[in-house]
Amino acid sequence: MGNKIILHCNIKDLYYILVDNDGHTKGFRVIYLLYDLQHALLTPARLAAEAMRTAYRAPWNPLSYTQAGRTVSAYAEMIERSTRRFGKPVFGLTETVIDGKTVEVTDEEILEKPFCTLMRFKRKIKRKDPKVLLVAPMSGHFSSLLRGTVEALLPHHDVYITDWEDARQVPASAGRFNLDDYIAYLREFMDLLGPDTHLIAVCQPAVPVFAAVALMEAEDDPNRPLSMTLMGGPIDPRISKTKVTELAENRPLSWFENSVIDEVPFYYPGAHRKVYPGFIQLTGFMSMNLDRHVGSHVKFFGHLVKGDGDPADAHRKFYNEYLSVMDITAEFYLQTVETVFQRHLLPKGLMKWRNPKTGKLHDVDPTAITRTALLTIEGELDDISAHGQTTAAHELCSNLPANLQFHHFQDNVGHYGIFNGRRWRDHIMPRIRHFIREHDADITAIPKADLEQIPDKKPARWNKALHSLEAQEKRLREKAKAAHAAEPAEGVHG
Repeated sequence: MGNKIILHCNIKDLYYILVDNDGHTKGFRVIYLLYDLQHALLTPARLAAEAMRTAYRAPWNPLSYTQAGRTVSAYAEMIERSTRRFGKPVFGLTETVIDGKTVEVTDEEILEKPFCTLMRFKRKIKRKDPKVLLVAPMSGHFSSLLRGTVEALLPHHDVYITDWEDARQVPASAGRFNLDDYIAYLREFMDLLGPDTHLIAVCQPAVPVFAAVALMEAEDDPNRPLSMTLMGGPIDPRISKTKVTELAENRPLSWFENSVIDEVPFYYPGAHRKVYPGFIQLTGFMSMNLDRHVGSHVKFFGHLVKGDGDPADAHRKFYNEYLSVMDITAEFYLQTVETVFQRHLLPKGLMKWRNPKTGKLHDVDPTAITRTALLTIEGELDDISAHGQTTAAHELCSNLPANLQFHHFQDNVGHYGIFNGRRWRDHIMPRIRHFIREHDADITAIPKADLEQIPDKKPARWNKALHSLEAQEKRLREKAKAAHAAEPAEGVHG
């Protein structure tokens, strides 16, 4: 009797094929293959839509100047973009402005590892600015998501960044990569950059950065950083709940392994590697704020029909980046879920790091941090790392002197607004700049012209009475109450 292949089509088992051979079964997931197959089948429609959009936008076509022509072009572009797979974006930062002068910037690969490349944005100017290692998140998006972060830091910092590799592009022969390896990479990068380095962790890497610093402090490592800035990171997710924390807490680890982990298809360099696919991550990102994304695309369609080029270009720029996603290794994702969001090992003082080279376990002791200055950043509207999750770092650093602990709470920004956009440039970056320079020595001063453009701002000294979760929520309630009181009563005209 021959083998039988059964494709389950119910909701629970949609992504499995069971092979029944003489009563024996073997299961494997095919969601990655189905996703790629769908993309391939839609290629003719995508190419046709792109051709139609081009034709109806061409200046030689009289219909391109009519609303009907723009409507056809808009529909075609919506179809083309919804079926396109967006590749890895480039940073595209070729220059910056210092003291009113344009300065050339080039990308340099400092150290290439299987899962990450340490990059430097080298400025063609003789300045001794603080050395900053910007640790990008490994959470679905490429490091170019921090383009705006890098751009704002460039004039007065020597910027390095962790450029994480798409796991499906890393051959299985390169081995595994988990949270312990992530921490080991950070330590290797800091050893290379030397003791006068400042760390900035955006979102997810707050935990591994904090752990790496604690380990280096405990070992009296001469290359420990001068400071670390933690921005919207889940140091203690127990403090305030979000959709992210609730999902992790309400599901066993086996659910994540069975529901979102898949195998890279055979035609990629990373064939047969277990990963958390980028397209599944993107589905999760967008579902958290689905109404906002739908509304944004409806507005985009309207701008296309009206011929409003600037807002349409802004939409393309944002979503070209946002829709570019990468796979991450299954072992890194599952260990992070378990360590950070389920067992909460760091805030409980139970986190350990296994040195990938020696296999030896080391305690991650936050109380060992006594010399590395700490700045935490949180946003009022952050629905990913909510209030108090990042400031928990101050409570853990019980032996860090008060004069080395700082905090900034930014009103009216969500998660991405912490490191991108106007409020990042005008309010958050100046405080980070001041904090870093306050804990560095023998560096070039900021030109007066630059300070006139973006004035210096000091972060507040950490004060539990003012910055704790309870204090912030009380302040926000009073702020909302005052705003409500300022609104005119219904039916009253001023």
